[in-house]
Amino acid sequence: MRIVIAGGHGRIARRLERLLAAAGHEVAGIIRKPEQADALREAGAEPVLLDMESASLEMVAAVLQGADAAVFAAGAGPGSGVDRKETVDRAAAVLFADAAERAGVRRLVVVSSMGADPDHRGDEVFDAYLRAKGAADAHVRGKTSLDWTILRPGMLTDDAGTGLVRLEASTGRGPIPRDDVAATIAELLDSPGTAGLTLELISGSTPIPVATKAVAGN
Repeated sequence: MRIVIAGGHGRIARRLERLLAAAGHEVAGIIRKPEQADALREAGAEPVLLDMESASLEMVAAVLQGADAAVFAAGAGPGSGVDRKETVDRAAAVLFADAAERAGVRRLVVVSSMGADPDHRGDEVFDAYLRAKGAADAHVRGKTSLDWTILRPGMLTDDAGTGLVRLEASTGRGPIPRDDVAATIAELLDSPGTAGLTLELISGSTPIPVATKAVAGN
């Protein structure tokens, strides 16, 4: 498959790029800065320079043209303010879904956040983040032309992955290594039966392929 990843230089995305490239897929990662390109090439991905905060629908759709699947793994990141939660975590995710639809790319996996809710209350930056993610998720869920899966990991860590997870509609809170998030996304991309599902992910006791098959109903 050809797979395009938004947020291609992110910590989950680079792990995912390595996994997908090693599996023989053609991978492209969207980046904002030219100096990020070498890291993507080292991961086995083709860097595509495009600022999702200023790009038009047509520009993003052109990048997605001919892809078999798309992954939204971009985020404003820690230290960013409320404004970038809106422009990246909501608006860029909405743009990416709209562009996938325009380009005819049906399969879309979105990396969201546990607790994402457009009606979440609170005045802190993290509250704005959860509202932004929730609004983006709601937009994606309205796309009947897309085979979307929304993945909501728990607390992300840089611990080594174990390959053992809990993947369900509702898991409760818990940590999850970024290694295991990336491995789960790779599995979801190969599991069309998970289309239309919003799933939470934390560390657990079930191997990722088994957990994915269980939620897909096979």
